[in-house]
Amino acid sequence: MEIGIDSFAAILPDPATGRLPSATDRMADLLEEIEVADRAGLDVFGIGEHHRAEFLDSAPAVILAAAAARTGRIRLTSAVSVLSAADPVRVFQEFATLDLISRGRAEIVVGRGSFVEAFPLFGLDTRDYDELFAEKLDLLLKLRETTNITWDGRHRPALRGVGVFPRPHQSRVPLWVGVGGTPQSFQRAGELGLPLMIAIIGGTFERFRPLVDLYREAGLRAGQNAEKLSVGIHAMGFVGETDEQAKDAFYPGWAHLTGTIGKERGWAPPTRQQFEAMAGPEGAFLVGAPKTVAAKMLKASETLGGISRITFQMSTASLETAAMKRSIELLGTEAAPMVRAAHDAA
Repeated sequence: MEIGIDSFAAILPDPATGRLPSATDRMADLLEEIEVADRAGLDVFGIGEHHRAEFLDSAPAVILAAAAARTGRIRLTSAVSVLSAADPVRVFQEFATLDLISRGRAEIVVGRGSFVEAFPLFGLDTRDYDELFAEKLDLLLKLRETTNITWDGRHRPALRGVGVFPRPHQSRVPLWVGVGGTPQSFQRAGELGLPLMIAIIGGTFERFRPLVDLYREAGLRAGQNAEKLSVGIHAMGFVGETDEQAKDAFYPGWAHLTGTIGKERGWAPPTRQQFEAMAGPEGAFLVGAPKTVAAKMLKASETLGGISRITFQMSTASLETAAMKRSIELLGTEAAPMVRAAHDAA
C-alpha cells in the first residue's frame, strides 16, 4: 500500500487573533512539508485545485514543479485537477513538463471538482458538469497515447493531426479518477479501467464498499484486467505523539474550514462531538498516534476489499507548522512501516 499526503494549501486565520498568515510564508511552509515527506519515506504528495480565498492551490502543477526541484524520490500528483473546467491539452502539457522536471515522478488525479467556482471563472456552464468531464477525460486519455492527435468534441475546438508537446519522461503519466459518492463516477472509472481515488471526508469507510464493488464489477464486465482496477482513498488525517495531541492540533482548522463551507451549503455548524465520532474507531478520520492511525488504515483496506493507496488530507492543521512537519515524520517513519509490515506478513 502506498501512503502519502494531499494538501489544498489552506490558508487559515489564527483562531486566537483572526489574522491570516502571509500567503508567501504559507507556500514556503508547504514546500518544506513536501521535502519532509520525501525524507520520511512517504510515497506520494498531492496538491489540490481550488479557486477560493481559503486555498493557494489554483495552479497545482506550478507548486509540484517547485517541489520536484527540491525532492528526489516522492511521487508528485494533482489531488485533483478539475478537468471539467480545464483544457486537457494544457493539463497534459503541464504534467508532461512536471514529469520531465521530476524525472518520471508525475501523476494526475482528475475529477469534476466539489466546488463550482472554476466554471464561471472560465466561462463554463454548470449544467454541462458531467458532459464536460466525460468529453475532456476522453481527450486526455487520447493525448497520453498519441503525439499527433485527431479529435472532435462539443466543448473544445477540434484537433486535426496536431502535435502536442512535450512528451513526458514516463511512457504514460499515471492517471487516476477522483470521485466522491456518485455511482455513475465509480462505474465510469471501472469501465475505463482507470485507478480510482475516493474522497472520503466524513462518515465511515464501510458506506463506500458498495460503490467500490460497483467499480470493480463494472470494470470486469467491460473486460478490464482486475489488476488495473486499483482503489485509493483520500481521507482527513493527522498523526500526533498521542491520540489527544493529534486531535487537538487538527480540530481547530477543521472546524473553521468545515464551518465556512458549511454555511454556503446549508450544513449545521460542526461540533467537537461530531469530530470525535469521526476520529473514533468507526469513523473515517485517520487522526491519532501512529499505532492508532496504522490500525485504522489497515481496517479501511480490509473494509473496502483491499486498497493500493491512502493519502492524508492534513491541510486544516496548517497553522501548526511544527506539528504538521512532525505529523508527516510520524506518518512516514512510524505509522507507514507498521502498515507495510502487516501487508508483508499477510
